Amino acid sequence: MGGHTDRVDGLTRLAERAAAGDRDAMATFVARTQGDVWRLCAHLVDRDAADDVTQDVYLRALPALSSFRGETSARTWLLSIARRTCMDELRGRSRRRALIERVRARVTVGPGVHPDPAEGVTLDDVVASLDPDRREAFVLTQVLGLSYAETAEICGCEIGTVRSRVSRARSIMVDRLRADGPDASATGG
Repeated sequence: MGGHTDRVDGLTRLAERAAAGDRDAMATFVARTQGDVWRLCAHLVDRDAADDVTQDVYLRALPALSSFRGETSARTWLLSIARRTCMDELRGRSRRRALIERVRARVTVGPGVHPDPAEGVTLDDVVASLDPDRREAFVLTQVLGLSYAETAEICGCEIGTVRSRVSRARSIMVDRLRADGPDASATGG
């Protein structure tokens, strides 16, 4: 894992140079971090919105680089901003959905439309179905490869809480994939 440490240190140096006004360092910092930011956004929000949410992350992060002090790794700092941006997006969606539901309740009478359960499930669907705390802990540690300590710092919780969330997420995912897997119909579900 020495390469990972070197990468984090390199990103932190790039962020510090970008904070000092080095435009090339800023461009390189964005290029090297964009993939991780996009993957986090895709898993915490959704793939269709990941490009827009990633852009929002950098619209927040780049002006804030001037206040980056290097007290944590630049990767941890940036993914903390990404997490907050994703949560803001989800809160906004929730408010919009609640408004739409209130409007529908006034306009329509009768049952709502529900997706066809026969369409099956994908791994992305299972990850997306996890509650937000478990999903972010799982994505940060298992998809992006952050340590439990880095994830705890990003999520603002204890390492033990991260471990518990990841463990529970894995268990839920295994159960759902088994239940919806190719053998589910042969074994009775």
